[in-house]
Amino acid sequence: MLYLLAAIGALTVAVVLWRTFGAPRPGVPSSQPPVAPDDDPDFLRGLAEQQRRQQQKTREDDDPK
Repeated sequence: MLYLLAAIGALTVAVVLWRTFGAPRPGVPSSQPPVAPDDDPDFLRGLAEQQRRQQQKTREDDDPK
């Protein structure tokens, strides 16, 4: 009888752990929603760097030496 209760307890703990840390279930939204490009700091940083490079190149091309 004690072994049966221990097995049921172990199975219950295993199911709870699997549900908590296991594979994502279909139909359940993820904990982190996707980030839109205009909210993504890496994307915005890349745009700013690209714009700076473009402005520097334009200045160098327009600079009469």
